[in-house]
Amino acid sequence: MPFFSWLKPDDGMGQIMGHRPDRFLPLAQFTDDVLRGPSELSIGEREMIAAYVSGVNECEFCHGSHAAVAVAYGIDAEVFGKIMADVETAPVDAKWKPLLRYLRKLTVAPAKLVRADFDAVIAAGWSETAFEDAISVAALFNLYNRMVEGHGVKGGWRDYFPKLREMLEVNGYQGRLRQSQPPTAAE
Repeated sequence: MPFFSWLKPDDGMGQIMGHRPDRFLPLAQFTDDVLRGPSELSIGEREMIAAYVSGVNECEFCHGSHAAVAVAYGIDAEVFGKIMADVETAPVDAKWKPLLRYLRKLTVAPAKLVRADFDAVIAAGWSETAFEDAISVAALFNLYNRMVEGHGVKGGWRDYFPKLREMLEVNGYQGRLRQSQPPTAAE
């Protein structure tokens, strides 16, 4: 059960942000850019990172929803349990392992990151631009995970997760908030 009186049991991040659209529209726009804007990382890969970081944070709602979207964008569904259990033995390209280790450390102990962690990711073949994009996704989902957990949202939308891709294709991450905004003088 969500903690806030204005949230229903099956509500999610859209309702949290929609409660104060004036505050959250810039975050939704940033989310669209990070997850759907130009990047060397595919949409599926960025959604996989979102799900991974959310899994590290034990945020069931974000992990489940973004894993479902990643699968809809071509990521193998079996990858998620395996990267959560052990990155080293997970069936992902070797290039991903230092990046996932970096993102885990960024999530659980960011002050302990050292140059060697960075160098391992670059040595694996990632460009600095793709690496920066991965860090942006991880940082964004550390924020989202805390918003979801702080509001007491616990994943009541499990049956809805597979439908998220379609919703995102139509509206993007900021679509619901745009509809909540008052019309501008130009409209």
